[in-house]
Amino acid sequence: MDIVRAGSKPSGKGPSDWFTGTVRVDPLFNSFDAARAQGGLVTFEPGARTAWHTHPLGQTIIITSGWGRVQRWGGPIEDVHPGDVVWFPPGERHWHGAAASTAMSHIAVHEVLDGKVVDWLEKVSDSQYGA
Repeated sequence: MDIVRAGSKPSGKGPSDWFTGTVRVDPLFNSFDAARAQGGLVTFEPGARTAWHTHPLGQTIIITSGWGRVQRWGGPIEDVHPGDVVWFPPGERHWHGAAASTAMSHIAVHEVLDGKVVDWLEKVSDSQYGA
């Protein structure tokens, strides 16, 4: 058993190569020798969002607060709210973030495959975000 105490891992700023706007990432759990799941709490300020990306084994996000937006490549932008759970299948190109005027937080869960959890692509443009 391993107990990770709240506040024992420092918050980090979402890297500008992967995010637009102000984003904070709080690690919750990482892979251990016998497990490959990782999770974190990600908080997006209004208008902040990820770049387009994929996950080799998919990703689940659980909206915990605020109002967010998600989109898969070629699909409509969907609004998400606290309690909503979104599954992005393996290899599905997508982005997620806050609404234009409201912050959003979600717990992100994904698995490691051959040392990799995400493939980052180009940033979501303002026109794509505002569509």
